[in-house]
Amino acid sequence: MALYAHLTREIYDGPAGPKVGAFFDLDGTLLAGFSSVAFFRDRLLSGYLAPRHLLEALFAAASFELGQIGFSGLVTGAAGILTGLSEASMEALGERIFERQLASEIYPESWRLVHAHRHMGHTLTIVSSATRFQIEPLARELGIPHVLCTQLEVRDGAFTGSVVRPICYGEGKAIAASELAVRHGIDLERSYFYTDSDEDLPLLEIVGYPRPTNPNRRLTAIAGERGWPVKRFTSRGAPSVAEIVRTGLVVGSIVPSFLLGLPVAVLNKTYRDAINLGVTTWGELGTALAGIKLQVRGEEHLWSQRPAVFIFNHQSAIDPLLICKLLRRDVVGIARRGARWNPILGPWLSLMGTVFIERFNREDSASSLEPAIRALRGGLSIAVAPEGTRSPTPRLGRFKKGAFRLAMAARVPIVPITFRNALDALPKHGRVVRPANIEVIVHPPISTEGWTSADLDS
Repeated sequence: MALYAHLTREIYDGPAGPKVGAFFDLDGTLLAGFSSVAFFRDRLLSGYLAPRHLLEALFAAASFELGQIGFSGLVTGAAGILTGLSEASMEALGERIFERQLASEIYPESWRLVHAHRHMGHTLTIVSSATRFQIEPLARELGIPHVLCTQLEVRDGAFTGSVVRPICYGEGKAIAASELAVRHGIDLERSYFYTDSDEDLPLLEIVGYPRPTNPNRRLTAIAGERGWPVKRFTSRGAPSVAEIVRTGLVVGSIVPSFLLGLPVAVLNKTYRDAINLGVTTWGELGTALAGIKLQVRGEEHLWSQRPAVFIFNHQSAIDPLLICKLLRRDVVGIARRGARWNPILGPWLSLMGTVFIERFNREDSASSLEPAIRALRGGLSIAVAPEGTRSPTPRLGRFKKGAFRLAMAARVPIVPITFRNALDALPKHGRVVRPANIEVIVHPPISTEGWTSADLDS
């Protein structure tokens, strides 16, 4: 079930070890768009941007576009915005912006390229004209240990508004990468560089495997002349009209899918048959409209022991649709009791047979879980994300204990489900569903016989 094999085949077929370098540009290569825009927007909307600094930054950007100043002048103008700001606050800002925005802008294809190079033991580096505050949270998440970037001058813990020379741009990138190669014994002739910009030509020309990625017009022309393979990613950035339409249809299909079950409820005199039909219909119809295909390993474990508590890693708002597609019938979700009275969500959660409980966290007691326990003992399975909230990256979050207490109290097994790449279809904070092949692993049921509260942590 190897996704993106066409992107990574040459890496796996090539040499391994740390002497091979894998250099990545940031904006337009690892990320869709420009990280600096997210920082500028945050400073502007938060009211921390002085009018004078705003005008200076806009003037510098306009001058750069008109060719009146070089990139060095542009960076210097932008650095003035940060004058007097503490380095610590900028680090905190970088973490917050990564969590809220930049994490969802990482190309899934870039994740696979980085993973392939890391698997082969290559020396991974981000080389970018951006600052470390834009890069380091992303580098940490991707497991990239080396960062070559533009440095801002700091004095007494605060930015002076000046830039440390040389700037990591153009020829500066090639120099920085060459120096890193000497320090770490990297053979540039066997190394890769991924970038979208022709301004990075100096570094592209000294590596053995130049890889233009989402290249601009000039780099596309250069790549064609020199026979460099071009990679283009469309999984992030501005959505197409078709993707916007798909998203509307996925959301809009919820209501008719469940209304379809009402005649069944009347004829069979059982509301459960209606819910089962609604869950199955929306799972099939919704994924088809979204262009989502599931590649499932261990599908037999979905049915081998029921009822059960199905737990899944919560990456995306598309997860409920995927659960409907997988589990199909005799399954309910869990929500806080207050959600029942939500004027928008409440009626549909009730229509789907959701079990409402007082609370659902690591301090849950058997009494607070009683509605869910009754559902399990009545033959219904429960689907729940033990992390409690969606993660912006594939990294697994801390588990809460509620799902485990629930399975233990009802004496039913736990069946873990791993969504390997649900973020490809809809990242956290994303608004548009994109077609994707999603890998799913259904693990064997885990018996809860003999479990006690005392050893629940382990």
